[in-house]
Amino acid sequence: MESQVRGGTRWKRFAVVMVPSVAATACIGVALAQGALAASFSVSGQSFKVSADELVGTGFSQYGAIDSGYTLDGKKTAHPVAVSAFKHAEITNLCQSVVTPDVPIFGNVSLILRAGGAGAEKVQADNIYIDVADLNADATFENIDIGVAAKDASKGPGMKGGGEQANPYGFAQQADKATLVGVKQTAWATTAGTFKLSGLKMSLSTGVKECY
Repeated sequence: MESQVRGGTRWKRFAVVMVPSVAATACIGVALAQGALAASFSVSGQSFKVSADELVGTGFSQYGAIDSGYTLDGKKTAHPVAVSAFKHAEITNLCQSVVTPDVPIFGNVSLILRAGGAGAEKVQADNIYIDVADLNADATFENIDIGVAAKDASKGPGMKGGGEQANPYGFAQQADKATLVGVKQTAWATTAGTFKLSGLKMSLSTGVKECY
């Protein structure tokens, strides 16, 4: 069975139209125990944007969760997310950007990471989990199951575990393979067993400069 999804989805609709996504961070080689997160962490007060020309992922699953964290002034908060998980993913022309507002003297400061672009190998990730708030892409799923219980989504690497705030009996979907083209997304967190960023380039600049 093959399914195609076009357009974007926000967290208010993720339980109805859930599509896979990809994000990257500068943290490479985060350890996972048996494909499950050993312990949860509080997300920062800044979401980040990610774009990619293409993501090809195998062993895909997705379910709803809550990310606990902080605002930039230190207050506790929470974010509903769609957790997209892949056993393995290959990403072409990856870009990640985050803007830190109101830095003394400088004002807004933008950080941009790029990898897997022209002349470099594709970005490679194993047992990767992406906590997504918003996504736009053209997506194709192979052998997709929609409406399975999250704990039974066995095609993917499994739920994070640890202190994750997610209902194991809640809505999930899974597929043998997912291909996304023209990825544009906003995410709160990414965790991976291994993350190889070939041709990594990082830049800092003043003002608001983002991947899209």
